[in-house]
Amino acid sequence: MKKDWSDCANDDISMRKTASKAKTSERITKIILILHTMSVVSFSIGVILANVDVTSNTTDLIFLTKIEVPFDVNTQRTYRFILLTELCFIFMMAWSSGTTNSLLLILTLHTAGQINILRYWLTQLTPSGNSSKGESLAAATTKIIEKHKKIICFSKNIESLYTYIALVQFVSNTLMICTLAFLVVTTIGSPNATKQIVRSFFFFAITNLEVYIFCFAGEYLKNKNKEIGFAAYNSAWYDMKTKDSRALLFIMLISQKQLTLTAGKMVDLSLQSFTSIINASGSFLSMLLAMR
Repeated sequence: MKKDWSDCANDDISMRKTASKAKTSERITKIILILHTMSVVSFSIGVILANVDVTSNTTDLIFLTKIEVPFDVNTQRTYRFILLTELCFIFMMAWSSGTTNSLLLILTLHTAGQINILRYWLTQLTPSGNSSKGESLAAATTKIIEKHKKIICFSKNIESLYTYIALVQFVSNTLMICTLAFLVVTTIGSPNATKQIVRSFFFFAITNLEVYIFCFAGEYLKNKNKEIGFAAYNSAWYDMKTKDSRALLFIMLISQKQLTLTAGKMVDLSLQSFTSIINASGSFLSMLLAMR
């Protein structure tokens, strides 16, 4: 990414396209972190604000998570300290998860920005070369091919970094969506149903959002890669010499190989995969309700 920003320094259009994706990434990152923060607050606010009388005779204390402490909790200060420690831990876990998801979107949007630059270069490719910069057709074509190679290499690095993270997310989030839905369904009609639904709502939304982010990133990268071939086809290749148009044919052939993100190198990340996860969670939920 640092090299891409350096390459854009002398080109206003490339800098504009890269900066646009960077601003979009910043906004999305803030939204994701705010949603993760809201999920933790909605989950813990009831316990934090509860007026619990802690004495040496108190045996049934409410914590944020299911924990067992190796000492007696017989003072209000000790109890609040444990709650604060739990809260800090939950915040750290939520923000770590949000950062991981945001980084994937940042990398994906950066790749999309570089693809937009490549598409622009293709549209400016003319038989006389890039007259505005005094580039010959051969030099412009070479620059395009090198840019395309960098994009492919960068997408492969994203795939190698996130493929097993995506697999863990797929498995864990499928189970979490199922269990959270089961928890909400089973509490309907009980006295504390509203409280339980409010506590679970943001976690349920965040769990679905995490899966959607991974699937959206794979779908978006795949669609942007197709646009490279379309841009090469829509360029003025018909006015070029045969040896020059063959270079564009080479670009179109390479773009036929999709830039994909996978979960454990087994399943392509796409919106269809997201639908499959929701369907699988629904099937597991039906099974759990039937066994209840």
